[in-house]
Amino acid sequence: MALPERRTDIGPPSYKQFLPPVIKKNYGSWKYHEILSGGVMVHVAESGDKVYTVRVASPRLLATETIREICGIADKFCDGFVRFTSRNNVEFMTPDESKIEPLKKELKDKGYTIGGIGHRVSNIVHTQGWVHCHGAATDASGIVKAIMDELYEYFTTKELPNKVRIALACCVNMCGAVHCSDIAIVAVHTKVPQPNDDLLKNLCEIPTTIGSCPTFAISPNPAKKSVKINAEKCMYCGNCFTVCPALPIKDPDADGIAIVVGGKVGSLRSSPKFSKLVIPFMSNEPPRWPKIVAAVKLILETYAKDAKKYERVGEWIERIGWEKFFELTGITFTYQHIDDFTFMRDTMRTASTFKYTS
Repeated sequence: MALPERRTDIGPPSYKQFLPPVIKKNYGSWKYHEILSGGVMVHVAESGDKVYTVRVASPRLLATETIREICGIADKFCDGFVRFTSRNNVEFMTPDESKIEPLKKELKDKGYTIGGIGHRVSNIVHTQGWVHCHGAATDASGIVKAIMDELYEYFTTKELPNKVRIALACCVNMCGAVHCSDIAIVAVHTKVPQPNDDLLKNLCEIPTTIGSCPTFAISPNPAKKSVKINAEKCMYCGNCFTVCPALPIKDPDADGIAIVVGGKVGSLRSSPKFSKLVIPFMSNEPPRWPKIVAAVKLILETYAKDAKKYERVGEWIERIGWEKFFELTGITFTYQHIDDFTFMRDTMRTASTFKYTS
């Protein structure tokens, strides 16, 4: 019989051992929170205990030296506790209010940007891009850097009608949260993978390669001990390339990105929403992607000007209608915006929320 306190290497350690003492003490008993500035907030427990949070941006892909520096700041001001949010913000938490100003000064002196709390743009969650991913259709870090340079004030000082979550995925497999973000960039391949028959028979399992295709576009090619691809069925997802490197799909010059908007995870006021297409394709323009940056800023500032307080981007669009959205932004409506997915009705009308009617 296993001992109650038996230590194993199965699964992750309990998150509770990483909580600051004040949070562990008041777990589940918080009374309210208050935003003190664009990057500082305080949570107040029913016991009267308080914990102050200072949030800073991060580029997500961090050098070891940067992580050590973050840990050093946490040791100095927060008893060694630090938290990374799901969108790669870094949060320093302390129950000691007197440490907040020295902490903010230290962060500013070391070049960290404080912000992202409340009705602002949060840190952009993104995928690996060209720096690491083998199947990326665009860069991630480059576009994110260019966008946040332009939207910097919306992270630090400028307020919006509600919080805005921006995401980027460097292919349609969407390692980033582009399906559920207010504004999102998703990279798309444009060419059908071309089988390298000589390599494929030595590198890849043909049944696995065929099974990787979600649209059944791949079939055997016995004559060449390889596979063939039906271009009409291919949706350029790159799944086959992930399984079989002899099916290259990347083309940095021909690949590009699409922009989708209106997604959210929260169920406050309305059900969670999927993001929907607004710009079908824009070409890669490294190193600063000016047209993509301009399009994201246009959508954000149109929302900021026209939305009511507390409306998320998707809620604003539903209120004014998509026709008005395209009119206000000046974005061209094309045939790609018409959803002809076979199961679209089922996927778009399924939700765990409901409301009573009289």
